[in-house]
Amino acid sequence: QVQLVESGGGLVQPGGSLRLSCAASRIIFGAAVRAWYRQAPGNQRDLVARITSTGSTNYADSVKGRFTISRDKNTIYLEMKSLKPEDTAVYYCNFNGLSFDYWGQGTQVTASS
Repeated sequence: QVQLVESGGGLVQPGGSLRLSCAASRIIFGAAVRAWYRQAPGNQRDLVARITSTGSTNYADSVKGRFTISRDKNTIYLEMKSLKPEDTAVYYCNFNGLSFDYWGQGTQVTASS
């Protein structure tokens, strides 16, 4: 069983920055897409950013120009800058392939003064 372990969440003032990490417990082959999602209270879980096996990236319109997704072996990162109160949510990482769909446990990000 693969585990995805997230870290890097926390409380930050609006305008601040955070870097999230998501590390897999073992090497995963065939992960076509690796992504970050977020879910605020009372809302559905939404895609924030995704990166494919070829390195192609996509972002939600609300985070374009502020967030950057990257990867290194079996770890993905989400660099978040100029954080806004509306970015407050639990952030989840996801590794998706033809025969699997792994999720992390979530890490809380709060942008508040």
